[in-house]
Amino acid sequence: MKTNIPRRNFMFIAAGGLGALAVSCSHVPQTGVASRKAKATVRAASASVKLTDDNMSELKSQTKVFSRPWEGEFLASALVIEAEERICLVSFDAIIPPLAVTRAAAKGINLATGIPEDHILICGTHTHSGPSTADFPGSQPNKEFLRRLEEGSILAATRASAAAQSSGAVEILFGKSQEATVGRNSRLLLKDDSVGWSGYEEKDTVRPTGPYDPDLYVLAMRRADGTFAGLAFNHSVHNIGRLRADCMSPCFYGLTAQQTGKQHNTTTLFLPGAFGSTHNITYKNSGVPPEECVHRVTAAIEEALGRVEPALPGPVRVLNRTFTYRIRRFDEAREAATVKYYMEKYVSRDGTQEYFKNMRAGMASHQNEECSTRLQVIRLGDIVFVGIPGEMFAQLGLELRRRSPFRHTCIIGLANEEIGYIPDRKAYEDGGYQTWVGWHSRLAPGTGEAMIDEAVDMLNELYNAAPPKR
Repeated sequence: MKTNIPRRNFMFIAAGGLGALAVSCSHVPQTGVASRKAKATVRAASASVKLTDDNMSELKSQTKVFSRPWEGEFLASALVIEAEERICLVSFDAIIPPLAVTRAAAKGINLATGIPEDHILICGTHTHSGPSTADFPGSQPNKEFLRRLEEGSILAATRASAAAQSSGAVEILFGKSQEATVGRNSRLLLKDDSVGWSGYEEKDTVRPTGPYDPDLYVLAMRRADGTFAGLAFNHSVHNIGRLRADCMSPCFYGLTAQQTGKQHNTTTLFLPGAFGSTHNITYKNSGVPPEECVHRVTAAIEEALGRVEPALPGPVRVLNRTFTYRIRRFDEAREAATVKYYMEKYVSRDGTQEYFKNMRAGMASHQNEECSTRLQVIRLGDIVFVGIPGEMFAQLGLELRRRSPFRHTCIIGLANEEIGYIPDRKAYEDGGYQTWVGWHSRLAPGTGEAMIDEAVDMLNELYNAAPPKR
């Protein structure tokens, strides 16, 4: 029996930040491969809208949201592609994309531009240093910021669509490089067989419990004169880390997108990958400093741009499919003991055990209930983007890429909504914070593998309809 799960609080605590998400289970109508229309000329453009407090006349608000100063800007950025099918990618600087916001924004973009709602992918950059978009202890979703995310997404997409329709032809290009130093698998095995989350020391660690995906992808829309009409890049690390400690920030990926945009005089979107098990910081805030992360990721983008190749000719198609999953079953005594042991040994933080206890209490009556979300695949010739509605572990992301029939497969996490962490089966066996029972980790073991199977079926369907010409 399918049921609607009530929204619940979720707490994410990481070194240097506190974030949040809210649960949602919703039915998504099934759609098939998009209708095929011939279009001789490919056009594209990108645009962005500021969400920060110095630009609110544009978004029809004088309400203050940012309680502290901010660095860079918080943006809603859109890339519109006008080819055989019309496609819109939106990325906004928020820790999660609430389903209510993405649905309303997609509807508004459709009304303003005519782009079909299921051809629109909206993701969050997962910045941990911005206004709240969901419940967590001591804070509620900032309603004005949610409104800005929705309205800013619509306005950015509308501008990008208008610019694309009035522009000349562009070439869709794709490039690949690596940035293997800014992140690492954060789920480190500790000497007591725990998996590290917070509070442990380097001397406590043994080895990573899984892989890290260092590949970085760039999508470029190049005009005939060599300039860019839009850029997007995809990488797989948690977006934690600001340059200044006293301010709010889109964090290092958001700052990288803005710096790249300035260098090339075009809006640049950051599209998060399968980052659920990967951080740029682990024990004692160790890791690459944020300013160095910006430098290294920017350099990797430039390297990819230096060896781009055409993504087309080839069909431009979109496929959406409902994906059904179940809320996990759990043993309360065992889960309570796991959290108690870790917190008492490694973390001196009041209220955390109680918070997880309350989450489990809220989940208890929903065990094994069925929920639905959406998987989305966008094909641009021999390149595909797979929209995943959560924080997928790198192990699963790499498996999807290995099994994909396409030469280049990019995973976009936090696509259209957030259903929490998406671990692989081994990760559940290993344990650790990301698999402690709570609304942040509500999926039954095996859900990630089933999601990969479904996504591969979708990829094969798109591939078999028109195999690329080698």
